Amino acid sequence: MLIREAENALIPIFSEIDHKVKQNLKKTLTAFRNHRLGVHHFASVTGYGHDDVGRETLDEILAEILQAEAAMVRVQFVSGTHAIACALFGVLRPGDEMLAVAGAPYDTLEEVIGLRGTGQGSLTDFNINYRQLDLTDQGTIDWEGLKTAIKPETKLVLIQRSCGYSWRSSLSITDIQEIIKIVKAQNSNTVCFVDNCYGELVENIEPTAVGADLMAGSLIKNLGGTIVTTGGYIAGKKTLVEAAACRLTSPGIGREGGATLNQSRLLFQGLFLAPQMVGEAMKGSHLIAYVFDKLGYEVNPFPMVARRDIIQGIKLGSPEKLKAFCRAIQTYSPVGSYLDPVPAEMPGYESKLVMAGGTFIDGSTSEFSADGPLREPYIVFCQGGTHWTHISLALEAAIEAISDSVGT
Repeated sequence: MLIREAENALIPIFSEIDHKVKQNLKKTLTAFRNHRLGVHHFASVTGYGHDDVGRETLDEILAEILQAEAAMVRVQFVSGTHAIACALFGVLRPGDEMLAVAGAPYDTLEEVIGLRGTGQGSLTDFNINYRQLDLTDQGTIDWEGLKTAIKPETKLVLIQRSCGYSWRSSLSITDIQEIIKIVKAQNSNTVCFVDNCYGELVENIEPTAVGADLMAGSLIKNLGGTIVTTGGYIAGKKTLVEAAACRLTSPGIGREGGATLNQSRLLFQGLFLAPQMVGEAMKGSHLIAYVFDKLGYEVNPFPMVARRDIIQGIKLGSPEKLKAFCRAIQTYSPVGSYLDPVPAEMPGYESKLVMAGGTFIDGSTSEFSADGPLREPYIVFCQGGTHWTHISLALEAAIEAISDSVGT
């Protein structure tokens, strides 16, 4: 059986992932110990959120894990996009330029930038200019173009770590380090900002450890360990984190406000579980890639290669297969298995999406889910997974579903 073949072939890779999980867990436990985490940190405050010892300690712990000057973890961030937007608006001012160096940004950032929609307070509405360095024909960073891309008005470069809904390789920490080196050689004051969504704890160091000035992400992705109910984080240089915090709250309040609403224990526990959950998602990604490559589909990333995030793309080639695949994943979800995913509009996205996500946390992509825009070449993106065996079971159904769908 193909899936059993894949499981056996991937045993050495699964062992390597377990070793990486152990390293990241050791780093997390060391930070917990250094900051003397205790049950008193689980207590919560209300109202303004002043003097929240648990929240302040969590910020310090995450900063240590990420090797950043400062960090902020807040349940008031409604998504990773919200955290990223706060970071961008915190740093950029009218007349500044933002340069995206990894091609077009993720769909949900298009309206933040002002590439779609008008009059909603986008960067463009505030006279902040946008430029992007397109990928090469091979789908890689234009390294030669990057060497002369920074202009005097380029205040910030956007480095999107994950492939998003594009068919390119996600960026490794080595890639990010090289981008930062090239940017800083042209202007040391240009802020290097990393959209770190889906990439946390996939490697043993993060972008802030290799020179990134600022980064942001969601807590219903990697760092929430599948149990955090909402929120996001920002980490990096202290002055820049504070500037972003002033966009979330207000100038004069910054990181000092924001009640944790009795979520502190889950935030700490989710961070503790995060290395293991990311490891399981990576195993599932390898399994999906191996199986669908054998079935003759294009996959990204390729089988048996090191992972750079927790996303696995499969180029299915038809809307029928995309819908059938998502329907099968939904059937094998722990929540809402009886639902039928249908293409629908989604806030922040240009195309209709087909989404399978029977998750305990609504919209969580650290739990196993699959989705894709209903546009050619009909790619499905799988992400997350609490244990690879769940992904294996769902794959069995997905293989059968697409073989029975129209257009095979």
